[in-house]
Amino acid sequence: MIFKYSGFDRSGNKIKARIEAIDIEDAKNKLNSRGIIYNSIKESSEGFFNKLNFKRKHVLSAKHLASLSRNIAIYLRSGIPIVNVIRLAKLQYEKDPVLSDFLTSLETSMDEGKSYYVALETQEILELPPFYKQSIKVAEESGSLSEVLFEMARFVEEGDKVAGKVKQALIYPMFIVIISVLMVAFMLTTVVPKITGMFTQLKQELPDVTKIVIAMGDFLGAYWLIIAVSIIIISFVFGYLVRTSKSFKFAYHEFLLKIPLFGKIIQTFELARFSYITSVLVRSGVTFVHAVKLASGILDNVAIREQFVNASKDLVEGKKFSTSLTKHGKNVDKSFIQAIALGEETSEVALVMENLANLYFEENRSKIDLFLSLMEPFLILFVGAMIGFIVVAMLLPIFSMNMGAM
Repeated sequence: MIFKYSGFDRSGNKIKARIEAIDIEDAKNKLNSRGIIYNSIKESSEGFFNKLNFKRKHVLSAKHLASLSRNIAIYLRSGIPIVNVIRLAKLQYEKDPVLSDFLTSLETSMDEGKSYYVALETQEILELPPFYKQSIKVAEESGSLSEVLFEMARFVEEGDKVAGKVKQALIYPMFIVIISVLMVAFMLTTVVPKITGMFTQLKQELPDVTKIVIAMGDFLGAYWLIIAVSIIIISFVFGYLVRTSKSFKFAYHEFLLKIPLFGKIIQTFELARFSYITSVLVRSGVTFVHAVKLASGILDNVAIREQFVNASKDLVEGKKFSTSLTKHGKNVDKSFIQAIALGEETSEVALVMENLANLYFEENRSKIDLFLSLMEPFLILFVGAMIGFIVVAMLLPIFSMNMGAM
């Protein structure tokens, strides 16, 4: 819980800040131990809502996470202890209440003797990526915290650039999809019934295509609310199963890998992430066995993660990682395995992993560009075909009437 307080420090300076504590009594004890004379102390409103579960942890944007990591790394390279670095960072982000509470939580934990990783793991303000926290843990153990923080900043920025590029490119196609769905729904529920009413009055025999369109319009008009509620329920159940059922999540992630082009993009990104994290850890002094074990656990796709985890277990037993991947990695490129085998033979694993990461990141950019360039004309063609189908279905009876009149 976060508490706001105001008072005077040991030097007699007036201060107004925040502190993390279990309850208000714990907060008062911590302030007394620091020699702070407080005038007022109360629980932060954000902490109150978090306690009632009205709010979850905040998600820090990739841009802010990269900036914070880089700033901390710069201070560390200057020889400043990590606790003092956090205090300096607090001054820099004091206008941001979320980051201020986050850094206050870290400061409080580290003042109690906890490591930077433990402070990150136990804080309740921000939701941080698992790979980020695990990388910090290994970096502290190896004494390379500043180097790893710099690398994490670069890695997070790279992922954010790719995600931003995809989001920006998807704006126009998504706009087309939304407009097309609204247009088709409007035609089926408003335009089609008016035209079919005319056909009914004329007792005209309708073609099968027209009957299908009319049936679709009647169904959508009668059950649109049920359809909308069903979609919401299915989405909720699907999200719940992905979060709670390991077997369902595994099957879903395995299905994603089988989708043409899209599955290849996922696979390439996971291999790039694994290669990058492994190279950073190995260059930071972590043993290859430990680095592989750690990097295997941070992959997002459960199907690929399980294959790498199984391969890392064989590596602990003394087997070559390339040999283990050949056995377990059915979703891993053969070229990737061959490159690792070469790195193991030449004892240049870190360099090979770094080159693989750069190669796969670049390859993924090309694949994403291809995917987006193909998606836009496909969507336009699909929308045109749907609307054209409805128009033709409505025109066929008119043509039949004209032919009959002739």
